[in-house]
Amino acid sequence: MIILVLNCGSSSLKYQLLDMKGDSVYYLLAKGLVERIGMEAGCIKHRGSLDEQYVKEMPIADHTVAIKAVIEALLDKKYGVLEKLEDIEAVGHRVVHGGEEFVSSCLINDAVIAKIEACCDIAPLHNPANLLGIRAVSHVLPSVPQVAVFDTAFHQTMPAYAYMYSIPYEYYEKYRIRRYGFHGTSHRYVSEKGANFAGLQPDNCKVITCHLGNGSSIAAVVNGHSVDTSMGFTPLEGVTMGTRSGNVDPDVVTWLQEKENLSPAEMSKVLNKKSGFLGVSGISSDARDLDAAANAGDPRAKLALKKLTYEITKYIGAYAAAMNGVDLIVFTGGIGENNSRLRRRVCENLTFMGVKFDYEANVATGKDTIISMPDSKVKVAVITTDEELVIARDTMHIVQGEKTAEENED
Repeated sequence: MIILVLNCGSSSLKYQLLDMKGDSVYYLLAKGLVERIGMEAGCIKHRGSLDEQYVKEMPIADHTVAIKAVIEALLDKKYGVLEKLEDIEAVGHRVVHGGEEFVSSCLINDAVIAKIEACCDIAPLHNPANLLGIRAVSHVLPSVPQVAVFDTAFHQTMPAYAYMYSIPYEYYEKYRIRRYGFHGTSHRYVSEKGANFAGLQPDNCKVITCHLGNGSSIAAVVNGHSVDTSMGFTPLEGVTMGTRSGNVDPDVVTWLQEKENLSPAEMSKVLNKKSGFLGVSGISSDARDLDAAANAGDPRAKLALKKLTYEITKYIGAYAAAMNGVDLIVFTGGIGENNSRLRRRVCENLTFMGVKFDYEANVATGKDTIISMPDSKVKVAVITTDEELVIARDTMHIVQGEKTAEENED
């Protein structure tokens, strides 16, 4: 089954085209990125049949135009991989927030769209963009089935005592304010893949997954089910990130609003766009830039990186206690997969729980690797994530199941 996977942002669109023969047998046919949607100087970067990147600058007025550009690239005589548009059999979408409505991926219909719209109030930066992608596909490929895969769905197995906030219960009843968690597709994928890679049974082990990138979150996974995670009502809570503050005393927010005369929207911008690595270092939101600055002796770059290391270590310790033990710790994401120094510094603080770190193995970057010694009580691994593959797998199963159900009805 040929599946187009879309990850729509407010002004960008990442995509992959996969030929899914099965869960473990598949081929990546093409992938790319459309940038600066809504601007005259838009751009599509596409890599398909040739081992070179096709780049085209063009005005991209909206997501419908962006998806048309993707299809044109996929059908291109030189760089494309499809003979005709009808070769696309299904489209899978990353949808950031499913609220309490969605505990798993699902086929998109009008009722599903309405529920995704209802979550826009608690995910105003993400869900509207995801809906733009869904509607654009409906316009360009009206007969192709679409599937929504939710970032929040994996964490819907959290118990109430883990997801509830200690604020008046009426706000949960009225607004559904609670911890939802994000990066669920990645946590789900690497917890299972990591367990298998480490020789454990995914349905009979305790795993702590550290998805570390420009946005970062930690999750506690028991027997394949999320029981806690660091992000909360929004992706702002948790460890320090590229531009997000992570955990802050709530009174800091109201105090700063009064002192700086900031509106709620302005305060949100401070916490989401001006904080984290960028806010602490004053240099950059990119960990690679901070590494370079720290190596050159910059004290604030060192502080930002040490803060992240410290907070990851705290979450690992807390989740090990919450699960009454841990069998495997997984590092993934852009920082988790590639920053060997951070992994080393975290693991050097975990000897109390029986982690024996393999310094030589830890030099590996960007590939699946066990970075603990064979006799380590707790295994530690670097596992490459692949959210697009998870979306493609879910899409394949749901669409095939729908077709089978229709055939049985006939």
